[in-house]
Amino acid sequence: MAYSSETPRAEAGLFQGWMMDMIETYKLRRARLAAYDQTLGELQQMSERELGDIGLSSVMIRDIALQAAERVTLK
Repeated sequence: MAYSSETPRAEAGLFQGWMMDMIETYKLRRARLAAYDQTLGELQQMSERELGDIGLSSVMIRDIALQAAERVTLK
């Protein structure tokens, strides 16, 4: 006796859409990580005096780098 399943099968389009979403998410995370690393590196190279001249302190560097990364979007 054969059994049949009532569970619908995933369509190829559904998988393809899911995969494209995963790829876009990966690209966005890489772009945000690059922005974070660049901003962090540039600010860490500055002296306390240089940071003070632009109204920042070394304690704020990571938060500013995170904010820069959050603003990144894919075109």
